[in-house]
Amino acid sequence: MKKILSAILVLILVLGLVSVRYWEAALFYDPLLLFFEGAYLNTTHLPKLNFFSLMLNISLRYWLNSALSILTLVVLFPRKGIFKISLLLYVALFVLLIIAFSVILMTYDQHLSMLLFYVRRFLIQPIFLLVLVPAFYYNNVLSKA
Repeated sequence: MKKILSAILVLILVLGLVSVRYWEAALFYDPLLLFFEGAYLNTTHLPKLNFFSLMLNISLRYWLNSALSILTLVVLFPRKGIFKISLLLYVALFVLLIIAFSVILMTYDQHLSMLLFYVRRFLIQPIFLLVLVPAFYYNNVLSKA
């Protein structure tokens, strides 16, 4: 019964992550959405954007995805250490990526467009969850052996 409840909870959390992605345009200010759909190929400058609002919305989206991801990890791997290490990793990665994102935006040149794309992608998508699930699973397997 506990495994069924865990599976249902993981499904709900994953649906939450999918919902954030599905309604991204309605929920978050991000003029770079259209820019990276193809406009960056034909222009040498970024679209007009409100730097503070963009940083705030990117941060909100990161932490919303992070909360759903960390809860998913805690449900999948119910050990106290999983929450602590996940939170530490998400905080450290946020600090590193948001600084990189800010610097790239402030010094943007056309040759930085792909770097901006990938740094932004790590901030707005739950990519770390895809890395941490196999890592924690492998750690679980080694701990039991």
